[in-house]
Amino acid sequence: MRFERDDDADALVVLRNVSKAYANGTVALRGANLAVRPGEFISLVGPSGCGKSTILRIVAGLGPISAGQVRVAGLAPEIARRERQDMAFVFQDATLLPWRTVRRNVELPLQLRGASKQQRAELAMEALTTVGLSEFAREYPRQLSGGMKMRVSIARALVAKPSLMLMDEPFGALDELTRGRLNVELLRVVAMAGWTVLFVTHNVFEAVFLSSRVVVMSPRPGRIVADEPIELPYPREPAMRTSLEFNLIASRVLAHLQEG
Repeated sequence: MRFERDDDADALVVLRNVSKAYANGTVALRGANLAVRPGEFISLVGPSGCGKSTILRIVAGLGPISAGQVRVAGLAPEIARRERQDMAFVFQDATLLPWRTVRRNVELPLQLRGASKQQRAELAMEALTTVGLSEFAREYPRQLSGGMKMRVSIARALVAKPSLMLMDEPFGALDELTRGRLNVELLRVVAMAGWTVLFVTHNVFEAVFLSSRVVVMSPRPGRIVADEPIELPYPREPAMRTSLEFNLIASRVLAHLQEG
């Protein structure tokens, strides 16, 4: 599917015919087209090595493309990241600094921006309260569970007040019960913060539960083979996962994966 310029007019993120080849000859992406509009929650699903994480890195301006065009808010990604400072990245590993307390880990983006000590502390506590961890502000990462570490990582992203959130399998290492709880928590935070989200996952049911659209990618070299709208109402509760409509949508996404 190709996005013409008129279709991209209101998009926050646009990829047009994007290809990415690495120096070793590996072609990660070929002719990828995607438009992400403000307020959308888009999940990328596909087999391992199909270029899902590559798309996130390209949007974040963390590497060049081989062909095509990428724009974030009308700018080249690296310029958008530097000038707008409203993009955040959450990885599968919470990447917390072990020698800093929870609060000081959350403060880090503000410290890098030169915010005052008082402002950093106030905004970090506000973000920790949002993710339900204010009482753990003085703890260290080693004292937290995996799910709590990921909530700290989300708070650290929240404190920067981004408009665009890039999330690379943030819950992939967690057990299913914790993962399910954090899915609900994430949707609550997204609704409060007004984020636009690009989310990578291998879990089709997670993608359907979270997303307004699920984009399906083919095996490498990655191509976008389907773009499935998720017409389920928000807010979404865990019981929705057992509904007939939810499972019919998940079945369609799984069929796209098998065909891809």
